Amino acid sequence: MSREEREDKTVYKVVINHEEQYSIWPADRENPLGWKDVGKTGSKEECLAYIKEVWTDMRPLSLRKKMEELEKQAGNEA
Repeated sequence: MSREEREDKTVYKVVINHEEQYSIWPADRENPLGWKDVGKTGSKEECLAYIKEVWTDMRPLSLRKKMEELEKQAGNEA
């Protein structure tokens, strides 16, 4: 762990975008455009651990929906 990481006293929040992709952001700053809070705040390590636990499918939402659509079409053709 670097000295910078040991001294990081920033409180972070977990944010999510329209594609259900997660990130962390300083809790005292306004969210970047297109991102909303998921309700988890804490240290960088705590927030990253939360993301690791809940973000089990890294594919963007639009890709997951398209793949589901293609699977349904393939099932109907069989």
